[in-house]
Amino acid sequence: QLGDVLYRRARHIVSENLRVRVTVMALRGNALKTVGQALRESHASLRDDYEVSCTELDAIVDIANAQPGCYGARMTGAGFGGCAVALVQNEAVDEFVKAVGPAYTAKTSLTPHIYVCQAAEGSGVERL
Repeated sequence: QLGDVLYRRARHIVSENLRVRVTVMALRGNALKTVGQALRESHASLRDDYEVSCTELDAIVDIANAQPGCYGARMTGAGFGGCAVALVQNEAVDEFVKAVGPAYTAKTSLTPHIYVCQAAEGSGVERL
């Protein structure tokens, strides 16, 4: 009854909520392959159901996902040419960066900015 576009938008929201729950459980269990699969599925859903990706984001996500040591990648932020995030094994980061930048430039004629970071504790209250 929703029609095609609204149905796909709703499907993205429902499936994304499920992926968040799966990711939380996977992170608690250090199941990084499961987290990576959720990232890959999330990007596909954002691209196909929510239609907020673009050629450039799809390119960098595809390139990232093809790299050894990459568990998964997806667009992040507002989409339409923004950023992507990739979960990469620590020992594969240097090669990942060396491969992704040039491959992306070759495919899009754009030069990406690649930032390597690590997860850390969030902000909290310091008790004196």
